[in-house]
Amino acid sequence: MADLSLPAGQSPQVWLLTRPLPQPDGLRPCCAFGYSLKVKLFGMPVPWYQVDNVVAPTDTGKHHFNPGVMDMLSTLSGLNSEHNGLVYTRRGGFIDLAHLRDSADNTIWLFSHIWPRIGQATTLKLGDELGEREIQLFSYPPPASATERYRLAVFLAAHLAFELAAWHEVAQWYGFESVKGFSEGVSAFSPEDLYSNQLGARVAIDLLNAGGGASLSRYQYAMRTMIPQALEQLEAEPPAATRFHFDMLDRLWWNSACRLPDKFLLRYRNYDVSERRLPSRAPESVPPLWLTLPDRFNGVELSHFGRLEIRPGRSMARLPAPVSRYLFSDFPALAREAKKADLQHLANLHYRCN
Repeated sequence: MADLSLPAGQSPQVWLLTRPLPQPDGLRPCCAFGYSLKVKLFGMPVPWYQVDNVVAPTDTGKHHFNPGVMDMLSTLSGLNSEHNGLVYTRRGGFIDLAHLRDSADNTIWLFSHIWPRIGQATTLKLGDELGEREIQLFSYPPPASATERYRLAVFLAAHLAFELAAWHEVAQWYGFESVKGFSEGVSAFSPEDLYSNQLGARVAIDLLNAGGGASLSRYQYAMRTMIPQALEQLEAEPPAATRFHFDMLDRLWWNSACRLPDKFLLRYRNYDVSERRLPSRAPESVPPLWLTLPDRFNGVELSHFGRLEIRPGRSMARLPAPVSRYLFSDFPALAREAKKADLQHLANLHYRCN
């Protein structure tokens, strides 16, 4: 695992690559901010059921690419060999392992399609998230060197994986639901989300730079070892310390009296969608760890080679329809509108959890 405090490195060579992978089948069930969270269903409290959320940084389990529905079922049943949840780190704040894994999977998936087509115009269609999502890969003269082409494909894949993660935060706030009727507003712009996504994309860069994409089994094994290594660099703390930090932020960042999926169980959000990120964290005696992803290759912006486009969808909930499409450059304005609306809502001193 490379030093996370340094910019992402570049592969020293061209490595063998797995065949083009299928698009990851949905996202892992992510973790609402807090622990021992109470739940309600159809507006009624569910007694004796709580969502713990906290995991040990030294016991993050296996990693499975493309888990989809089976991951959700195994998580609910407690049989998932991936141990997903929240870990507090002194340098990176709270880390959501589901978000980390999702962005790593999206990076390896995108790389497996970009590398064989480098320089060719291609459209990768994804499932709708309010709008119709498409990855547009543009036509351009590819670098002459195979190693340079490999490096470009790695950087572009991570860049686009983060764009997908940023859009998911926007879509959740504007009404996207993975499971119809179950609001995801409580997770939108959660303070740990995009930092965790960015960490996952960065881990995937380091993995691909070391030849970890040669096969699916090799990728999964490498992720199993690299996740704890990344958490160690961030100075991860044990579950008891994670719960302590949640307790210190109760009624400030979250409200333990609320029940999932109440949106304002989460009281503090990070609406920044940029690729240069400081973590949201409690005051610490150690400096925070800036995370960055490459946004250029040999001085050329990565958006010159490919980008995420969101076109009007059939069911856009509260999302204003774009004139033609939304690009990553449009996300900050959508996030600012979300922030404005949330602050107005929280200013209502009579607000109580439902």
